Amino acid sequence: QVQLDESGGGLVQTGGSLRLSCAASTRINSNYVMGWFRQAPGKEREFVARINWRSGITYYADSVKDRFTITNNYAKDTVYLQMNSLEPEDTAVYYCNAHTLISDYDYWGQGTQVTVSS
Repeated sequence: QVQLDESGGGLVQTGGSLRLSCAASTRINSNYVMGWFRQAPGKEREFVARINWRSGITYYADSVKDRFTITNNYAKDTVYLQMNSLEPEDTAVYYCNAHTLISDYDYWGQGTQVTVSS
């Protein structure tokens, strides 16, 4: 069982930046892909970014490419999402995700609200 503890959300103006953090309660190994998803009001949850824990390879949704950066800290079992040039369309609840490759199972954090004012 993996518990994910997110932090770093808040209110920011258009063009501003925020950094989200997600700390795992257990050791993250090469079996995991860590990522971020978001859900805006009235919309389905959508993929934002992910990082393969073993290779460090990252992948982004087109809507955030070149603005958001996902990184990780192996020693702290923590994944980060640096969000720059924020737009009102980025307003959503952001969820941390831990996906296990072998069992194809997903763990989710409780979500953190990001609000971008125009």
